[in-house]
Amino acid sequence: MANRLSKIVTRTGDDGTTGLASGDRVAKHRTRVAAMGDVDELNSSLGLLLSEPIAHDLRGSLLDIQHDLFDLGGELSLPGHTLISLAHLERLDGLIAQFNSELPPLRDFILPGGSRPAALAHMARTICRRAERTVVALSSEEPIAPLTGQYLNRLSDLLFVIARLLNRDTDHGDVLWQQGRNGT
Repeated sequence: MANRLSKIVTRTGDDGTTGLASGDRVAKHRTRVAAMGDVDELNSSLGLLLSEPIAHDLRGSLLDIQHDLFDLGGELSLPGHTLISLAHLERLDGLIAQFNSELPPLRDFILPGGSRPAALAHMARTICRRAERTVVALSSEEPIAPLTGQYLNRLSDLLFVIARLLNRDTDHGDVLWQQGRNGT
């Protein structure tokens, strides 16, 4: 890997193609490349969230997820290769249950926002949903591991719960949607 990363500017993508881990070159407009890009953007958005002052347990969980997302991107980059396992989903399910048990029941829809860290978690959640949609689109074009989309689906739920926790931790509270607030 060290030799591979020693030269950042390769110019090999100047023709509108990119290399997969398999060595194959594919057009940058392909769904697989879009899915890889969406997962990379999601991982970057979590990096931005991690630059905020957040609780240690959330920080550790988000860092673990960043590593998972790098594995997931690697899985997308190498067709037929599987790195995301049922254990990954079970860990997310456990985090959702743990973090959600610390929150009051949600009786209303909430708006994305509140504190800055919560708003960043909501942004990551929406990027995650887009990545999931792109992975679903890819799965209609070619076979992919079914846990890939399931992981992203669970992760978006976890990011919603994390956003609520971050609003609670900053004493900001969730921003509740008020139906018809500006209506006639």
